[in-house]
Amino acid sequence: MTAGNRGEFPAVGGPVRHIPVLLAEVLEALQPAPGQVVIDGTFGAGGYTGAILESGASVIAIDRDPDAIEAGQALAASSGGRLRLVQAPFSTLDQHGDSVDGVVLDIGVSSMQIDQAERGFSFRGDGPLDMRMAQTGMSAADVVNTFATGDLARIFNFLGEERQAGRVARMIEKRRAAEPFLRTGDLAQAVAGLLGFNPKVKVHPATRVFQALRIFVNDELGELSRALLAAERILKPGGRLVVVTFHSLEDRIAKRFIADRSGTVAGSRHLPEVSVATATFERLGPAVSPNEAEIAANPRARSARLRAAIRTDAPARPADMTLFDLPKLPEARLAAER
Repeated sequence: MTAGNRGEFPAVGGPVRHIPVLLAEVLEALQPAPGQVVIDGTFGAGGYTGAILESGASVIAIDRDPDAIEAGQALAASSGGRLRLVQAPFSTLDQHGDSVDGVVLDIGVSSMQIDQAERGFSFRGDGPLDMRMAQTGMSAADVVNTFATGDLARIFNFLGEERQAGRVARMIEKRRAAEPFLRTGDLAQAVAGLLGFNPKVKVHPATRVFQALRIFVNDELGELSRALLAAERILKPGGRLVVVTFHSLEDRIAKRFIADRSGTVAGSRHLPEVSVATATFERLGPAVSPNEAEIAANPRARSARLRAAIRTDAPARPADMTLFDLPKLPEARLAAER
């Protein structure tokens, strides 16, 4: 059931445009209630926010996409002052409130972004090779047309898990010398022409390349890592963290963070005097996946995984990004300088 079918607070754009994934499971893990304040760090089309508002809780909804913030104004107007919209990266979520009762993160590209060809996230409809969630800064076209071959190969390999990353990068380098890649359909066709279609594989051969570009352009893995550390800082004791991911790279980060924060950091047997860190979270059950009925109704939910944890009263640990073991990739800001 979408938030658009649940009564007073419909999802932005209505149920046809957006089906929030694992909605019932998110609410069960989050347990919002009247008087509470919840941060929806990835507002998108407002599916989770609408349902949280129905519980009586207030919401601070964050999204770096100006289109999402604009589309959410009607929902804010109908919330009786219980919804505040913030245009910002969700990694800054601890800068937009004080101590809160919940944080929910729905990671990745939203359905609205995918379905709008002019945003350039998908090759199902030809559009500009863009992929920028915030609609500012470096685009996917900048990356494809300016990055060195080795850098492109690393991006495709690490972020797209593309086995033919080197071949794809070399093809791009050769082709762009004659004509730059400016459209999603052009890049998809070029990658498909190189790799070919495997009748045993249902996904388009360019899928992994497009995934890698999107993740890189928007620094999605870095954003998620920083957001988890921010959630640890802003959640009050007993506050709940709920994270929904859609592929293994994201899920690995969420899993690693919760495992680290809900366990202890043991001292080395060679250094017994090293203190042991107190757990800052209690893991809330195993990961949850969509059931067959939800997948049938919304195929995009197929790869979703929900992980949740409850904040303890221990102080937040130092923000150490090495915990996440993120791949070392070229810096996005260098694209415009090349």
